[in-house]
Amino acid sequence: MDKILIQGGAVLRGRVTVSGAKNAALPAMAASLLTDEPLRLRNLPSVRDIQTTGRLLHEMGCRVGLQNLQTGHGCELVAASPISCVAPYERVKTMRSSVLVLGPLLARFGRARVSLPGGCAIGARPIDLHIKGLKKLGASLTIEHGYVEAEAPRLIGEKVVFDRITVTGTENLMMAACLAKGETVLHNAAREPEVTDLANLLRSMGARIEGDGSSTIRIQGRPELGGADHTIIPDRIEAGTFMVAGAITGGAVELLNCRPEHLTAVIEKLEESGIAIERSGPDACRVTAPRRLQARDVTTMEYPGFATDMQAQYMALMTQAHGPSIVTETIFESRFMHASELVRMGADVRIEGNRAVISGRRDLTGAKVLASDLRASASLILAGLVASGETLVHRVYHLDRGYEAIEKKLKSLGARIQRIAD
Repeated sequence: MDKILIQGGAVLRGRVTVSGAKNAALPAMAASLLTDEPLRLRNLPSVRDIQTTGRLLHEMGCRVGLQNLQTGHGCELVAASPISCVAPYERVKTMRSSVLVLGPLLARFGRARVSLPGGCAIGARPIDLHIKGLKKLGASLTIEHGYVEAEAPRLIGEKVVFDRITVTGTENLMMAACLAKGETVLHNAAREPEVTDLANLLRSMGARIEGDGSSTIRIQGRPELGGADHTIIPDRIEAGTFMVAGAITGGAVELLNCRPEHLTAVIEKLEESGIAIERSGPDACRVTAPRRLQARDVTTMEYPGFATDMQAQYMALMTQAHGPSIVTETIFESRFMHASELVRMGADVRIEGNRAVISGRRDLTGAKVLASDLRASASLILAGLVASGETLVHRVYHLDRGYEAIEKKLKSLGARIQRIAD
């Protein structure tokens, strides 16, 4: 397995381009199953989850430019019949988003056999809300031998109230409802920009959707959808990660291909800590570190609140802030596994249930550390940037699931960082 080696102490300066959003690209790729016409996607990030999804769709019978997923940032997908309605365990075991093929398969083909998904070890993320919602639309679903077995001669529009906010559940039901008969209304729907990006794509395919970006989404079902050209939005979590990278090293970094309006809660919290963030263009912003970073508490929340996917990076930042801070995690119950690794580097972090109490500022020292999930990987790299000596991050395959060439981008900003292949 590859490792990331960091020699800490470099101040980051310069410009970096943010890649397309993985969490917007994955449902967009699944949406190709809703039509037999070409779907052209641009600004795809070259990350492992995108490549895995491309291989899954290819094995199901879609025509996919697999080479483009490896080397480029655009891809054409064509799900013309015949299409296999099976998503096997061997392909989906590494990522939870594979469940997004369930709704489109049911809506267009009337059946699906999808393995229960895997992904990061950050706590329980059951798909019960997906199943409950699809049953409301008339589907028959059972779970047998680790697979969701689903049938529906024709989905029928209905009112669906999510018991709790679910991003992938909202996306799955929204795609399924596009081909259902009649109107579907999703209440307590997710409001994330990635949901709106999917809605924009579906509208360009001919879907009738209103209310995305709010907690109530209305979909008028259509007999069929067509092809489309669509550009994926920038990755707000990658942008937030580079904001922290510039600030934690005492530098100044300009982010290109960035949508600051998607990061309002994160930006507000960083500004409270003393970090200067200003617009430098229509899709760009400049981040400048303060002379003295101030500790500030944060609580993760569903969008538009502070993203749980920025929690680990923020914790790394708070180790360098002056004073105590509390990070409260309300979304996932097992998302503090990076804390023990930060402690090995000299951080003062104490876990109390769903709270992490951080005492700053602490000088960090390089160490061998183990990444437990995607965002934990990023937090350890951020800590390594300011630690004295060498930091070696193991199990960076987690990192490759969601960050495109992060070590190359950091190196272009002045970081002393390199990938070591086994």
